[in-house]
Amino acid sequence: MATEKQIMARLYHLERLQVIPRQRDDVFAFFATAANLETLTPAFLRFNIVTAQSMVIRCGTLIDYKLHLLRIPLRWRTRIEVFEPPYRFADRQIKGPYYYWYHVHEFHRVAAGTLMLDRVEYALPFGPLGRLMHRLVVRRMLDRIFDYRYDRLNTLFPPHNAVPVA
Repeated sequence: MATEKQIMARLYHLERLQVIPRQRDDVFAFFATAANLETLTPAFLRFNIVTAQSMVIRCGTLIDYKLHLLRIPLRWRTRIEVFEPPYRFADRQIKGPYYYWYHVHEFHRVAAGTLMLDRVEYALPFGPLGRLMHRLVVRRMLDRIFDYRYDRLNTLFPPHNAVPVA
């Protein structure tokens, strides 16, 4: 098992900001509803939540998923480690494709609605092979997933004076 220092040495970061033209409480509630994660995930991942989607999210909640990465079926389990409505929550991978995965969601009031910050820290297994896979595949795939999420949120939460696109 790697030490914390070894994990930190091979840690990657992904960060996205998005203004959602809705009140912070509403945006937080949307993200804190596990079933909405399927809505925000591109179809190529064949992502679905195994845990009961009616679960109450709070610190310690475990969420199990099935998905396909590079056409390989995988199971993923995360635990909610921080839950501070309506400001932030964070999940950590307990079991899954990454060596380390920690995802923070923050919600800040701004004049136009809510500024949402997604921040992910992650590390891949397999040492040099993992670093090569990150450069060739993983980073692009994560960008594609979070780009989809950004576009989907713009569709789900258009400005109040805009007509939603079906």
